[in-house]
Amino acid sequence: MLGAIGLDEGQESAYRALVALGAAEVPDLAHRLALSVPQTERALRHLERHGLAARSPARPGRWVAAPPHTALEALLTRQRDELERAERAATLLALEYRAEAAEPAAHDLVEVVTGASAVARRFQQLRLGARKEVCALLSGPEEGDGDRTPARGVEHRVVVEREVLTLPTGVRAASSALARGARIRVSPAVPTKLLITDGSLAMVPLTPPGAEPAALVVHASGLLESLRGLFEAVWRESLPLRLGATGHPEEGDGGPDTTDLEILSLLLAGMTDASVAKHLELGLRTVQRRVKGLMELTGVTTRLQLGWHAYERGWVAR
Repeated sequence: MLGAIGLDEGQESAYRALVALGAAEVPDLAHRLALSVPQTERALRHLERHGLAARSPARPGRWVAAPPHTALEALLTRQRDELERAERAATLLALEYRAEAAEPAAHDLVEVVTGASAVARRFQQLRLGARKEVCALLSGPEEGDGDRTPARGVEHRVVVEREVLTLPTGVRAASSALARGARIRVSPAVPTKLLITDGSLAMVPLTPPGAEPAALVVHASGLLESLRGLFEAVWRESLPLRLGATGHPEEGDGGPDTTDLEILSLLLAGMTDASVAKHLELGLRTVQRRVKGLMELTGVTTRLQLGWHAYERGWVAR
């Protein structure tokens, strides 16, 4: 717990033991900590440098703990001061960077990232650093690991390739993202993977699938504007995806329930009845029976007409 102020596990244990005892000699403390005498002496010297322990002037070889409130508060104050100085330095560096980037040279407009871990790390840096909007074209799982929850106030617009929904966790991941406020559309195919953050940075792959991963990070330029235009064109031509939060039917007032809306959205995204049944963990006949029920509800005879009525009635987003 005290690692944040520069103590490792052994040093923290030594301080806690010394506080509990009030004062102790090195051999006794070493025995209590199950450490060797040299290890205990090193830990005590480290505590002494941090003002957490002191040698007893009355009894040589005896160590006394400094009062935790006073000693720890001093360390915390010092660390807060250091963090504030670091924050001011970061702000100045950011201002210098923006000043330099105001009129960037041509070679500063793009950066090449190579290696799977470096690409995944840069992808997450861009995505998590967004302040207003994240736009993405996805033809496979997202890069990297970690928390994918959109930051509060950051709009997410994502176009996924239809095949992504057929992956084992495709529908579940899309449903989770929708529940967190992302807007998702589906396209039969996307021209390339693409990430754009705040309209000022973009990331596109340089190498084909199967090759050593490499990506291009594009800064404000004509190339970035072209990539933004590409995303907007694909977004306009894609179909909105709408999924329920739980995947379980809900009682309705004669209209479609949550499961009906999920089925409709996946069918309009181009999935087959069998694929829809698999991903929603329903029987094939259940899916077909629900589709038939929706057609009877809307008074239509074809699924094409059903799709049109679904949009007209607001069952699926435009």
